[in-house]
Amino acid sequence: MKKLINHRNRWLFITILFFSLNMSAQLSVIQTDKGPVSGYKSGDINIFKGIPFAAPPVGDLRWKAPQPAKNWTGVLKCDRFSASPMQRKPVPFMMWTEEFITPPDNLSEDCLYLNIWTPAKSAKDKLAVFVWIYGGGFSSGSAACAVYDGEEMSKKGVIFVSINYRVGVLGFMAHPELSRESEAKVSGNYGLLDQVAALEWIKKNIEAFGGDPQKVTIAGQSAGSMSVCALVASPLAKGLFRGAIAQSGGILSGFMKSNLAEAEKSGIAFMEKMKSANITELRQKSTDDLIVGGGNFGPVYEGYVIPKDVFTAFKNGQFNDVAMMAGWVSGDGSLMGEQKMTIEKYRQQAGEKYGDKAKEYLKIFPGNTDEQVAASLKELSLMQFAALPTHLWAGFSKSKAYIYQFSHVPVDKPGFPDYGAFHTSEVPFALHTLHLWKRPWRDVDFAVEKTMNDYWVNFVKEGDPNGKDLPEWTEYDKSKESIMEIGDQFRSSPGLHKAEFDFLKANNINKK
Repeated sequence: MKKLINHRNRWLFITILFFSLNMSAQLSVIQTDKGPVSGYKSGDINIFKGIPFAAPPVGDLRWKAPQPAKNWTGVLKCDRFSASPMQRKPVPFMMWTEEFITPPDNLSEDCLYLNIWTPAKSAKDKLAVFVWIYGGGFSSGSAACAVYDGEEMSKKGVIFVSINYRVGVLGFMAHPELSRESEAKVSGNYGLLDQVAALEWIKKNIEAFGGDPQKVTIAGQSAGSMSVCALVASPLAKGLFRGAIAQSGGILSGFMKSNLAEAEKSGIAFMEKMKSANITELRQKSTDDLIVGGGNFGPVYEGYVIPKDVFTAFKNGQFNDVAMMAGWVSGDGSLMGEQKMTIEKYRQQAGEKYGDKAKEYLKIFPGNTDEQVAASLKELSLMQFAALPTHLWAGFSKSKAYIYQFSHVPVDKPGFPDYGAFHTSEVPFALHTLHLWKRPWRDVDFAVEKTMNDYWVNFVKEGDPNGKDLPEWTEYDKSKESIMEIGDQFRSSPGLHKAEFDFLKANNINKK
């Protein structure tokens, strides 16, 4: 009888232990402004996936600014990613393997959700917050991409938030009818308005997750980097963040040129292509029909979300001047594909564009051989896409600025070409997600990842990337123009690309 009782006690203990462990793996319910949510636990990190920050932009809300999400009753289970925004079905291509692309099996117009990784023990922790904005050329992308996972970064004591926003025709189409029905009398930029709405949600709610709404840093890569720059330029985003990280992309060098009138013309052409008489009919089209309809849509300089003249706005200090960390990958110049031009044509164009400055131009961007022409065209693409707008922003900033160039070449993937330091390759190093990118990593790759991620985390916490046991990252200033080179080693290089920057600023930039 005694043995039976002991046996039963043992099983009772095991049962209680099981349920105790199971309950400890469940996160406490968090109250948001719209209702309570629950997530799940991974080690010491509490994770919430798929929290709605706005109403589904469907039906009559298609091509409108995001509206508040409705209140819900009961606890909303937030343990998986929401649908990604509607886009063409994602497939891996070139160097961008499955870890970098949108999961292809869950696309929807109902996509305005965010995800949170938090190490906080209580709402009193007041942790700094890192908000990630994905790239994808404003036509694709998702917060659910594998290399955007926030767990490792949150282990270092910051709250990691990733957000979805509308892309392509659903995110950026402008049209005169849409402008007329808008309170601001503009259209387009719905994807950027989604980002503002997500930041507003974070400001209202992040304290409940252990975050400090006064310590928010926004970050993004490629189109996400351009989004960061747009938010820095936008009066609508004032007070929503204290720091900005822009990786490979900017809006100050004229790379994006669409004003409202031009964007509305594109919208009219798209409506005609879709054989719709008005916006009401276009709103009745299926999302698949709209995506198949194509079109090239992106941010619009319309004077509401983004100033009509961004360069002048920055020059006059009319932007959200926050601590910044920004840079580019040495291979960003290959993003536009291989550009072929004969030596004669290259030199002819230099003469036509720069006149008596052509000799100086050809000294900085030489074209005496086919190889030099190709290299100069690639360098010019890098300058226009990322390096020059970053350099200009740093020059206008009165807050702390830190600039980098990433040239570390990830280890080759067996069976794949060597793409070098390619566009987007820095993201897993910055976000500490190499373990989710399937390659035979070396010690040097992990060392670069650790140092780079330490810089990112320090910047989020303190507005300064420097910290114990890290190579010194010299603050950017106009006298030295130091740029951190992130290769196999880390070193600050004063005057890197100075000749290129000086020439392009003197001869290419609108200085009204």
